[in-house]
Amino acid sequence: MTATAYHGISQQEYNRRIRAWTLYDWANSAFATTILAAVLPIYYSQVAGASLSSPAIATAYWSRGLSIAILIVAVISPVLGTISDIMRGKKRFMAVFAGLGILSTGLLVLVGTGDWMLASILFILGRIGFSGANVFYDALLPHVARAEDQDRVSTRGFAMGYLGGGILLAINVVMIQAFPGTLGSRLSFLSVAIWWGVFSIPIFLRVPEPPAATEELSRGENVVSASIKRLWETLKDIRQYRELFKYLLAFILYVDGIGTIIGVAAIYGAELGFDTVSLILALLLVQFVGIPFSLIFGRLPSSTDKRRPFYLAFIIFNMIALPLVGIGGAYLLSGDTIGSLPPPYESTAASVGQGTYLAEDSNITYTGAWESSEVPAETLGGAEAAVYVSTSESGARYDLPFVGQNVTILFSIGPDYGIWAVHLDGQPLLDDSGEPVLIDGYNSTLRYEETQTIEIETPGEYVLSLVNTGEMNPEGQGTVMSFAEVEVLPPVRQSNLVMILGLILVVELVILLLAWLLGKPLFTGLAERMNTKNSILLSLLVYSLIAIWGFFLDSVIEFWFLAMMVAVVQGGSQALSRSLFASMSPASKSGEFFGMFGVMEKFSTILGPLVFAFAATTFGSSRPAILTLIAFFVIGGYLLTRVNVEEGRRVAQEEDALFLGAAPGD
Repeated sequence: MTATAYHGISQQEYNRRIRAWTLYDWANSAFATTILAAVLPIYYSQVAGASLSSPAIATAYWSRGLSIAILIVAVISPVLGTISDIMRGKKRFMAVFAGLGILSTGLLVLVGTGDWMLASILFILGRIGFSGANVFYDALLPHVARAEDQDRVSTRGFAMGYLGGGILLAINVVMIQAFPGTLGSRLSFLSVAIWWGVFSIPIFLRVPEPPAATEELSRGENVVSASIKRLWETLKDIRQYRELFKYLLAFILYVDGIGTIIGVAAIYGAELGFDTVSLILALLLVQFVGIPFSLIFGRLPSSTDKRRPFYLAFIIFNMIALPLVGIGGAYLLSGDTIGSLPPPYESTAASVGQGTYLAEDSNITYTGAWESSEVPAETLGGAEAAVYVSTSESGARYDLPFVGQNVTILFSIGPDYGIWAVHLDGQPLLDDSGEPVLIDGYNSTLRYEETQTIEIETPGEYVLSLVNTGEMNPEGQGTVMSFAEVEVLPPVRQSNLVMILGLILVVELVILLLAWLLGKPLFTGLAERMNTKNSILLSLLVYSLIAIWGFFLDSVIEFWFLAMMVAVVQGGSQALSRSLFASMSPASKSGEFFGMFGVMEKFSTILGPLVFAFAATTFGSSRPAILTLIAFFVIGGYLLTRVNVEEGRRVAQEEDALFLGAAPGD
């Protein structure tokens, strides 16, 4: 019996095991998209955390839960990985953690309004299950795929993850729109659990459990103490795995930059004033376009693939053409097509322009009996206190004359709050269905920093009024109305997304043709040098260009073309990083080493966001912060060039050979 599971089997069975392994990426990516990124964070803030004093407090609790889960996984992963090597238990541990994640995710269907504690506990358990199962899933890679296939198989897994996570997220969005109230969101959580559970079945049925990686335990020695002892010996003997740990140091840095770009993309776009639809569709573009590019990157290091020059040409031409066409389009096309920012709204003698106006601002006119009160900073979950003005008098109103189109109101809600009407130029403002726009101020607990954006069809000079109707809330209580500030938002960017997407499609077709015609004559020599390490270095060069371009971009068309550049390298860079680590890790100790890989991956999410946040705070803008990420790619890439991959693989192979000699009976 060998240390790997792919020897002595038919090619047909080998392919089945690979398909089963990659299908788990399809399965668990539903958790990454719906639970981690899209639906649950919003649901937690608006519904589960409705009993908390402010959305900022809800965000803080969410972040703490995420940190707790990551810390727990970081602490236990190396030990559990080592245990799984000793007692032949990678699949069993994966099943336990996946089961924990699936069960916890499914139970989120029970979370209702104000259930933030239950939501926090289930989220923490689900995140532990998701991350813990991934440790053992990744550790199965060297046992499922031959060394020459690991790049291709790893990238196929990432492509499957993009597709599966994107499909279920799209289904969940439809569910949220179709079902009333919170039912759609809660059913989407249940759908993630079902999706994750059903599509996990093949890996447990098809992929065999790898053999144990050590001799039998000494008499009186338990598996936990033996695992800790072996892990400690590995860390003490770090010089033996010098190249592997050099790679881990490079990986921590460059993947930190990659993760930061992924994490701040939507927030950065929102700061630049891009509308929500443009941002969401651009992120979905990355999700689905990343599928073919992940597969292309997985083929680059394959010495047996004759189409490597074509693949390399396609990537390099994208790296050149996307910035040229995106930037060129921003200068040559009309502003209402590309989504450039119109001039800011200026104040007039009678009305205020773009900006934020506090409740006690002199521009706001009050009618009726109003009172003001200061809310402490700790109640708001922020660094500064705020002044809220309130009234319970029927007919009381405030008026703000302004120049603009969209206005955001910051207010509070609570058990004694009633119904307020929104008027524009003295007349009730109507929504798309022709009904008056009302604000329902009721909430079971007092909650500050709620917002509602008032959207007006065309920009102009208006008077916005908030009127206390005197009507009690749906619970038959109170008529209080309270707010803290009003913000006149910047002008709305106008863009033609259909035209932008069409332009991207034309560019890709031209690039495809050029790569087909010029790939072999121009890139054959370079393609022969594209091993796994050099392919990762190419992706880091693209990421550096992304950061530079991100500093300058100021239009929707550029954001979409930039998103395409991210799609070119995002999946491939991460998948090849996983397979490179697998190739330099002893297969007989894959649980132990991928446990450490998981720890490094978790720690790599810390420094980048901290540097980004510090730069954004220091300069008062996220633009300079984007440039700081170049350092992660440059330093990480330099350290990667110092890694002797062949030496690292030789050490891993010798370790496996020693294991086979020491345990011939396994």
